[in-house]
Amino acid sequence: MRLFRGLSRRRLAALAAAVTVTVLTIGAAGATAQATGKPSASSGGPVVRTQSGLVRGVAKQRFDEFLGLPYAAPPLRELRFAPPAAPKSWKGIRPADRQSPACLQFEPTGVREEQTLSEDCLYLDVYRPSQVAKSAKLPVMVWFHGGANTQGTGVIYGGGTMAAKTGTIVISINYRLGALGFLAHPAFSAATSGGSGNYGAMDQLASLTWVRDNIADFGGDPRNVTIYGQSAGAGGVCNMLAMPSAKGLFHKAIVQSSVCVNDRTTLQAGEQSGLKFAQSVGCTDQATVVTCLRKAWPGTLIANQANYLGGPKVGGALLPRQPREALADGTWNAVPIMTGSTRSEARLTSTALAGITPQGYVDLVRSTYGDKAERVLELYPLSRFKSPYDAITQVRTDAGTACRAELTARATTGRVPTYRYEFNDPTSPTLYGFRIPGEDMSNGHSAELAYLFDFTLGEQPLTAEQERISDQMMRYWGAFAHDGNPNFRGAPAWPVYGTGQKVMQLRTGGASQVITSLAADHHCDFWLS
Repeated sequence: MRLFRGLSRRRLAALAAAVTVTVLTIGAAGATAQATGKPSASSGGPVVRTQSGLVRGVAKQRFDEFLGLPYAAPPLRELRFAPPAAPKSWKGIRPADRQSPACLQFEPTGVREEQTLSEDCLYLDVYRPSQVAKSAKLPVMVWFHGGANTQGTGVIYGGGTMAAKTGTIVISINYRLGALGFLAHPAFSAATSGGSGNYGAMDQLASLTWVRDNIADFGGDPRNVTIYGQSAGAGGVCNMLAMPSAKGLFHKAIVQSSVCVNDRTTLQAGEQSGLKFAQSVGCTDQATVVTCLRKAWPGTLIANQANYLGGPKVGGALLPRQPREALADGTWNAVPIMTGSTRSEARLTSTALAGITPQGYVDLVRSTYGDKAERVLELYPLSRFKSPYDAITQVRTDAGTACRAELTARATTGRVPTYRYEFNDPTSPTLYGFRIPGEDMSNGHSAELAYLFDFTLGEQPLTAEQERISDQMMRYWGAFAHDGNPNFRGAPAWPVYGTGQKVMQLRTGGASQVITSLAADHHCDFWLS
């Protein structure tokens, strides 16, 4: 979910800094109130004991929700640019009826304008079916949100409907973003077990440790945990598959609109870019650089977002090898896999090309694909598409996620149960703020999110027909969380991917069906050659 991609880096930095300065104080105050809220004397909500203390949730009509639970200490001051620390304990009953702020956004913006932001953001939300006994041992689903590791938040993904429909416990987390989550620097690496540049990934790992230690008291089974995510969040799932210290913390994985075969930045390259970033922030003295960066104004960090290599870093003890390498030689955390993407991912991620002309399309293909350009123009003639924008976004979709996801599925099939899907609802709404007049934005990146969650960043509510496929998708996902097989009674049978390359195409109105033409539909033989 990479939003506002069409803006210039200077404009992005300016907007991000302005947003941060405006809401940072409010966000920090909100988070502090949540973290230090006085014990609640009120009654009526379900009470659960966590390792940090008692929490009181909210009983809805079909589900219970426990909002804003700390899974790590606030990453402030000496804990900025440091591994997550254990949360503090409290006495009495902590109210769990209010969501935490989103983590600071390093690109505008994966949240709505009114969303509160803060550095104090390492909280999670728990949703479970109503009246669950402590001994229920329900499957657990832990969601990592998308946003290019620079934006987004877990608080926009309500999991109550999914939990109620599927008999699962759904958890959505925040993790640190941008420089606060993924800045590498030699001085930080010297002080960080596992190397620097992976604080956001460490947050994700810490959330799974919290689940292991606490979820049984909510009625969940810590030995039946599914991790799932979309876009950068799905990249986080891939990292967990290759992360030695994550072994045993999860038992199934769902990778949505991302791939496990693309290389991450190396720790060495990340550290070198971190040196330049520190200088751009004004931290030039190597003897005091750690202290300087930990004291830097967040708006300054955000304004210099473009000056370092972001995302997770490979080469330290936390993530010693590229996920594709671990998949190739069998050293990964092997669990059942579900993976897929939307039919036309790049319709959302290529909005900077809105208004591209027919000649502009031809020129862009030729400048991008070199000696293969003429073949691309043959496979994607403008006469087949509604507009030049429609054409170039399908080229980018096929060259990117659609066919790279094939490689992920092929790497795991035969080793573990692997299920492949494609989301294809030509009536789907896009994300809030992303309608391009005159262009079809359906089936773009992030289109499936409104169908799986009580999602608050969608452009518009789902129609009755869309609710049918939403119900089917939730039940497929929930069934997979139960036992590693997405099939449930009354739905079209979903076979393993296998040698027949069988893919469940999720269609409007519940008319989903298995296809074997996905690779051909997206010209994957060409792109993967």
